[in-house]
Amino acid sequence: MLALILVSLIIIGIATIVFFNNQNKSYHSERLLRKEKTIIMSLQYFFKDLDQLEKMDFVLKDFDDKIKELSDVNKIEINVFNLNGDILMSSKYDYSDPNYYTLKMDSSILSNLKTSKKRQVQNLNNSSVSTFTYVKNNLDENLVIINIPYNTQLSPVKNELNLFLTTLIEVYLFLLIGASLIAYFLSNYITKSLRVVGEKLKTVRIHKANEKISWEGKDEIGALVKQYNTMIDMLEESALKLAKSERESAWREMAKQVAHEIKNPLTPMKLSVQHLERSLDPNDDNFKAHLQKFSKKIIQQIDTLTSIANEFSRFAKMPKHELKKLDLKELLLSTIDFFKSKENTSFKFKDNNITTAFIEGDLDQLIRVFNNIINNAIQAIDDSVEGKILLTLSKNDSLFFVSISDNGCGIEEVAKEKIFEPNFTTKTTGTGLGLAMVKQIIDAHNGNIHFKSTVEIGTTFYIEFPITLEDEST
Repeated sequence: MLALILVSLIIIGIATIVFFNNQNKSYHSERLLRKEKTIIMSLQYFFKDLDQLEKMDFVLKDFDDKIKELSDVNKIEINVFNLNGDILMSSKYDYSDPNYYTLKMDSSILSNLKTSKKRQVQNLNNSSVSTFTYVKNNLDENLVIINIPYNTQLSPVKNELNLFLTTLIEVYLFLLIGASLIAYFLSNYITKSLRVVGEKLKTVRIHKANEKISWEGKDEIGALVKQYNTMIDMLEESALKLAKSERESAWREMAKQVAHEIKNPLTPMKLSVQHLERSLDPNDDNFKAHLQKFSKKIIQQIDTLTSIANEFSRFAKMPKHELKKLDLKELLLSTIDFFKSKENTSFKFKDNNITTAFIEGDLDQLIRVFNNIINNAIQAIDDSVEGKILLTLSKNDSLFFVSISDNGCGIEEVAKEKIFEPNFTTKTTGTGLGLAMVKQIIDAHNGNIHFKSTVEIGTTFYIEFPITLEDEST
């Protein structure tokens, strides 16, 4: 709005200046012509009984007085030249002025005047002109040449342009102030309304009940609020459909994985029973030994099924963690002691001079975390290579850092993005829930876990725990 007013002011101002300049030129041109005609008519009346200028020597004094009179009345300069272009008299110069005798008509102007016998106009500059015209007697004979210099800037004309522009600026200044006040209150009204909508949009979440906006007006803001409320309804409906779809998809994936894992031990169990039916003879002397061997295989497969069921059960319903003060360093050392009997694998622990590392955690769940990671590290090391596993404990002002490194086969690039997903595994056996469970436990402890891995070189897992209790380490 303000810009529109300023642009209109500039356009009208430019148009006004151009119009007034054109009108000013036309006005001064007509004014000069009127004064020139008035002066010539007055002089012709003065010379009506004379035949030639030479015959009027006796009236030169009266002629000089007449020129000065006409100059005063018309407020304009008048110069009189004879027919040869020599100065006769002037309303501007005194006869004692040396410059008076230097005045002489331009030869080209005099020549053009004699040839065309019409009024000649000489442009001196942008604001000054000089006209030359014959004065005749009643016999239509040329007596003298009248020269009228004219300066538009010195003429006593009212400055209508300045007055108009001043008035125009005052009017537009009033409009600008008024428009500024209207724009200020209007923008406050609009921005306040938009701020309300913006704040509501910031709080919109897909898995929570979002509050609608109450708006009584039926203006553009009301239309925006109406669309927002409609969006909230659609979002809630979409969230319900999405949650339902996610649950159904998760159950389908879980069912497929459970079926696959259960199917694996069931197949050898079925084959063993069929083999038992065909080959075992109660009268055979080795019947008892064969039956014990068969029972052992069946029990192993049943234990495998039980282990699978337990893994899925633990992941599906993770026990609520009970946070207690525990020493992270002591937990790491006890985990190493549990695995250090593993053949062809050496363990090393660096504590960086940390004597104790107290955090709030669930001991059973954290044991499962470190057991799982170290067990995966051991399985990643080829039997032909001496395994080396390094555990490191460090800290800063707010976090404890645990790193677990191995020299195993590493993790392929295509598998890195899915390593913490449920049911994902790179092994030929297992449920694929181990690292997903680890990630779930670390998140529940407000920690963080990530890893770096290079194929054929090894993998390092990095775990962070917040120091939530006063640390007693040194």
